[in-house]
Amino acid sequence: MIAMPPLISIIALTHNKLEVTARCLQTLLQTDYPSWEMIIIDNGSTDGTSEWLEEFSSRAESSGVKVTVHHNDSNIGCSTARNQGIERAHGSHIVFIDNDVALCTRSWLQDLMDALDAEPARGMVGPKLIYPYPPHHIQCAGVGISRSGRVQFRGRGEARDAPAFNQTVEVQCLISACVMFKRAVLDECRGFDEAFNPVEFEDFDLVYRARSRGHTAHYLPTVEMYHFESVTTANTDSLPNTYLIIKHGMLFKQRWRHLFENEEGPPDEETQWREICTPAFDSVTELPIV
Repeated sequence: MIAMPPLISIIALTHNKLEVTARCLQTLLQTDYPSWEMIIIDNGSTDGTSEWLEEFSSRAESSGVKVTVHHNDSNIGCSTARNQGIERAHGSHIVFIDNDVALCTRSWLQDLMDALDAEPARGMVGPKLIYPYPPHHIQCAGVGISRSGRVQFRGRGEARDAPAFNQTVEVQCLISACVMFKRAVLDECRGFDEAFNPVEFEDFDLVYRARSRGHTAHYLPTVEMYHFESVTTANTDSLPNTYLIIKHGMLFKQRWRHLFENEEGPPDEETQWREICTPAFDSVTELPIV
């Protein structure tokens, strides 16, 4: 008898923006891995997303992918909703994915898991996130934190094949747009801290809590995923993003200054946010999957 590979759980959150969610979830069905499940937490959508998810779950299960959909009455925040997803997940490895991400590398689950399990100390791994617009420059190749707490999306705006970002390396931080954790690490850390609801810096806090317990974070360039960047939270009336970035950024710095002040993070001058002009979401008609 051939043993089935480990079950991997994918947790996705939704709150309206049906067109974005549909593209994300439908591309994931082309994943090349035989044993995975999807847990979708809908945070009070009112645009038909809830009804679409029920139809999608039936369609996905007919192709062999178990889908669990949980509906919240309102937008209860990323941390709380993701923790609901963790409670419902059965996998030994758990992936968090934003609904503005789309599949690029079919073998992503196997490749991320292999990289994560390559060393016992590894607790989380993230792929190369690339823009869905040609020539598909890098959106994020892991995260650096300067000694003063400034954030750097490594490689942002650089060429997809830039040598500096085509090596598997340990990084200070990863973003939850797409990241895989060992389930045991999430259990040890007790998931996301709800102090960061509704959004912003909850992923950085979780990575640093895991790292403070001896688990390492790694960036894997051989797995690529498309990321539309900020489509998930943009133009959501209940999310004053600038305010939340400042508020939760200060909380993150207060908690973890004792670590990043003593790390070899990027100099402040290299953390300047690079302005990148991106086309509208609906202008993208086709995304190559390899």
